[in-house]
Amino acid sequence: MIVIRKSDERGQTDLGWLKSMHTFSFGFYRSSEHRGFETLRVINDDWVEPGEGFATHSHDNMEIISYVLEGALEHKDSMGNGSVIRPGEIQRMSAGSGVTHSEYNHSNDEKLHFLQIWFRPNVRDIEPSYEQREFVAADKRGRFCLVASSDGRDQSLRLHQDVAMSVALIDGDERVAYTLKSNRAAWVHVVTGRVMMNGMSLCTGDGASVTNTDELLFEGGEACEVIVFDMSVTA
Repeated sequence: MIVIRKSDERGQTDLGWLKSMHTFSFGFYRSSEHRGFETLRVINDDWVEPGEGFATHSHDNMEIISYVLEGALEHKDSMGNGSVIRPGEIQRMSAGSGVTHSEYNHSNDEKLHFLQIWFRPNVRDIEPSYEQREFVAADKRGRFCLVASSDGRDQSLRLHQDVAMSVALIDGDERVAYTLKSNRAAWVHVVTGRVMMNGMSLCTGDGASVTNTDELLFEGGEACEVIVFDMSVTA
């Protein structure tokens, strides 16, 4: 079964310096129907004004992914990491027993656009850790590229949760299939563009929950970038 959640159905936050679209409950946006999906807790689509950002704050027991689409994200944390994340790069931070960090738009001239993605971990109070890696467009063109997984296989970022996060770029005549094994579910998020998935039209910001479905077929893409979060089904 596939259930689509259209982009304009998401929650919204506008703080002037920050504009966000929330797929699931977050901050002041509360939805009893959309609190997350399996172990996926947050997908925030964030636009940050030049020179602005999130001051130092704390997290614990959460797997956090930052996925930069436009501009550059400046990150600093209590583990001693300081980095700038640019389009094509993905950051994974395991908050574990507790970490503080800040996130700012690295530019004083250009907006920052990035996805903030959270998963509940399958182990608690571990030592916090951090990874950052670039995934080039050629590896995502017309096929799914694994960018995060529970075992870090194929040079993917390692998540402390049974999740496989894969990204594809689909355009024109490209047709890309994604197979789900038994007892797996998926959340699909369209980052940009539009695409047909199993005959259903999806465009920028749209999401879909996928259960009891063996295969997803993506075709008819128009400058589409799409993420599939492949997860074990929780009890």
